[in-house]
Amino acid sequence: PGIEEVNMFTGENSVIHFNNPKVHAALQGNTYVVSGKGEDKQLQDLLPGIISQLGNENLDVLKQLYSKMAAAGGDDVPDLTGNFEDVADEDSDDDDVPDLEES
Repeated sequence: PGIEEVNMFTGENSVIHFNNPKVHAALQGNTYVVSGKGEDKQLQDLLPGIISQLGNENLDVLKQLYSKMAAAGGDDVPDLTGNFEDVADEDSDDDDVPDLEES
């Protein structure tokens, strides 16, 4: 299996992102070489897929990003209205679905 991506975090809330890089390792020297086209990206451009790669040192950065998005009205999720359980019960009528036959 190949390596899909490599992300190198810089101290400026940016990431050097490599998509499908070639990685060579010299385990005796604990040295790795990553080759490919690296792109400078902002941390928020790679969210949410990059969250599992973040450490405790990035927690403050995430809090700042969330604060900026909330202040700018970045909440694009509409308010929930209605009772979804009632709608689900109405849709449970599966007359269009044929019964399974065992062979």
